Amino acid sequence: MPVPKAPVHIDTTKASIARVYDAFLNGKDNYEIDREVFRRVKSVAPEAALLAYDNRAFLIRATRFIASQTNIAQYLDCGSGLPTAENTHQVAQRINPESKVVYVDNDPVVIAHGRALLEENDQTHFSAADIFEPEQVLQDEVVRKYIDFNEPLALFHMGTIHHYDGARSPQDIMQTYIDALPSGSYVGISHFYDPQTDEYSELARRMEDVFVHSPMGSGVFRTRAQIEGLFPGLEMVQPGVVECARWWPDGPELKPLDPVQYCIVGGIARKP
Repeated sequence: MPVPKAPVHIDTTKASIARVYDAFLNGKDNYEIDREVFRRVKSVAPEAALLAYDNRAFLIRATRFIASQTNIAQYLDCGSGLPTAENTHQVAQRINPESKVVYVDNDPVVIAHGRALLEENDQTHFSAADIFEPEQVLQDEVVRKYIDFNEPLALFHMGTIHHYDGARSPQDIMQTYIDALPSGSYVGISHFYDPQTDEYSELARRMEDVFVHSPMGSGVFRTRAQIEGLFPGLEMVQPGVVECARWWPDGPELKPLDPVQYCIVGGIARKP
């Protein structure tokens, strides 16, 4: 099926969230303006790339958990970003080949790459809706066609909400999404985090200042209470909201975390 039409013009004078993440992950789908954001963040946090690496690794482990430990076989991945080596559909379909994934992203570069994803298999679909307008996403033609809201699903907002700076509260955005989910659904969120300790809070605020005043213009480091508030009425899967690197890692932690790694957290929760 064709990708929904969206603006094809790519503004290379303004950094794109998806392309900046790509730069953090040492990808090739970014421009000088995106790499400038990365350089600025590295100037205050030399290991800043770990924000993106930990976020991506958390997404992979979360998808693997849901695919292997629940009966869920449909995923709504909001703010999917640019394709990397391990995308949601690849992780899920390796465990359950029947898994359906709908990616949602309105970045023109991501939309272009979405066409390539569609050619990969017929269980993967793409919507160009605005992820910060849940009503738009939930009524989107592609979403309604391929996601069955009568059956439990996994909703992902990985590394997205911290880039929202509109008038509507992030909690209200997530509440609208969660209200639409059937019982037994799971929600996964990762988010820039202010640990509110002298050692790491200063680092979080320095990075936030750079992100917000960079050509990208967004990147809010919220507190634990604010981030936990993004899971209203849900039952948290243990260990709750923790550093992404510490959410069911693949092995024992032999190396101490870098300070940057204390500044991004994630969690998975179930709708009763």
